[in-house]
Amino acid sequence: MIPLPTPQQLRYLTALAEHQHFGRAAEACAVTQSTLSAGLLALERQMDARILDRDAGKRVVFTALGRDLVDRAHTALAALTAMVETADAARAPMSGKLRMGVIPTISPFLLPLLMPALREAFPALRLFLREDTTQRLIEGLGAGRLDLVLLALPCACQGSETLIVARDAFMVALPPGHRLAEQEVITAAALASETLLLLEDGHCLRAQALSACGYERGEQRGAGPEQDFAATSLHTLVQMVAGGLGITLLPQIAVRAGLTAGTGIVLRPLAGEGAYRSLGFAWRPGAARAAEYRALAPVLAATIGTQSKPEDIAPQA
Repeated sequence: MIPLPTPQQLRYLTALAEHQHFGRAAEACAVTQSTLSAGLLALERQMDARILDRDAGKRVVFTALGRDLVDRAHTALAALTAMVETADAARAPMSGKLRMGVIPTISPFLLPLLMPALREAFPALRLFLREDTTQRLIEGLGAGRLDLVLLALPCACQGSETLIVARDAFMVALPPGHRLAEQEVITAAALASETLLLLEDGHCLRAQALSACGYERGEQRGAGPEQDFAATSLHTLVQMVAGGLGITLLPQIAVRAGLTAGTGIVLRPLAGEGAYRSLGFAWRPGAARAAEYRALAPVLAATIGTQSKPEDIAPQA
């Protein structure tokens, strides 16, 4: 019988690929650095293959075979995790630990309402939350560090299964006294000559805002507006708009949560097709708890629907 790698060896391998440092990888696996190194060396000997390029000095460099084995290790660990999840789900659905990632343009605006609603609906479910950019959360999902991601779509979800739950319309945020404030609804074409302030690369809202303004669909000239500054949060964008440095697009859930309160910013709906993003969940393909993840959707939809009364989201002057 061919000797198979142990799950612990696979964890060592994937942790080293993620952290690119023996010490940090060992810490993530709760072992000493020497234990992790010995485990990887044993794996190489067991497979009679070089996984690491040991001529690269202190840097962590995987061989071509090593990179392939890292991908296969992720798949194998996900399959083992799914076995345990299947047994857990059969014993007690909607219970136990659920590791959920949330993007920063959703978490501060929905979680204060969503978390109590989930606790009330599923009291046996223990949620562990992590806030990060879409790309990092999807990477964590694929690596088995997360079970579910609450995010905005469309996104580069790398083959994950997704479920759209609700739409989140874009509002145009204008400085006080801006010429476009006279319009009740603003078209993407009207924004072509404006300085559009955006989040930095890595935030899916950046690409979604560009698409809503027509840049990615070819309706505006050029690949996108010139950017002298990119913000790391919606709160920073709001302060820049209030200071007259440009305009931006804000998700309606953020406006409903009071993001622009007291700033003097003028809000107008963005008109046209694609003037919104979609909110929903993503999980690994074939996940044993997929039915449970889908059961969370009505709670999320109800939370978004009751976030405020309809009159509370009328354009602000």
